[in-house]
Amino acid sequence: MLILGIDPGTQILGYSILDTDHDKPRIEVMDVLYLKRIADFNMRIRKIFDSTLRLIDSYHPDHLAIEAPFFGKNVQSMLKLGRAQGVAIAAAMSRDLSITEYEPATIKQTVTGNGNAAKEQVASMLRTLLGFDENPAYLDATDALAVAYTFYMINSSPVADLRQQLTPKTKRRPRSSKKAWASFVDSNPDRVV
Repeated sequence: MLILGIDPGTQILGYSILDTDHDKPRIEVMDVLYLKRIADFNMRIRKIFDSTLRLIDSYHPDHLAIEAPFFGKNVQSMLKLGRAQGVAIAAAMSRDLSITEYEPATIKQTVTGNGNAAKEQVASMLRTLLGFDENPAYLDATDALAVAYTFYMINSSPVADLRQQLTPKTKRRPRSSKKAWASFVDSNPDRVV
């Protein structure tokens, strides 16, 4: 399976393609889309859409894993980030890709074991896990790789099987009904006061 990972942004958007068809996942591509030079915000959004389509058409990934926008104090920044995420998702949907969105804390927890890890810690752990030599110029690229890796880890069969084994099984009690109560009263007249 090829997983397209995207760390959405309106100034720098990180992207990666992770190939999981081997014993160990392999990075096909990991880079950023540098958008700061584009002054018009609408043209940045257009560039995100077109570039996402180009990635999908070039690599033919099976799935898009994307980071969810985090909640910050600056509402305008959050809205812009949501638009960047939305057009990337729209591009993936136009090519019939399945899509999964992950919260930043989930990604950090999956990769490092710490939901509050810094970007540098995430990059360092990915370098250890996937064996690339040095961090890219922008950590948005490794953030995108972390999203793809999170999808891989959560959906790889040993982890998924382990999650099912660790999930407590609850026994559901049958719903009581008037018939069941009447049957109990008939069977146990001495226990009913």
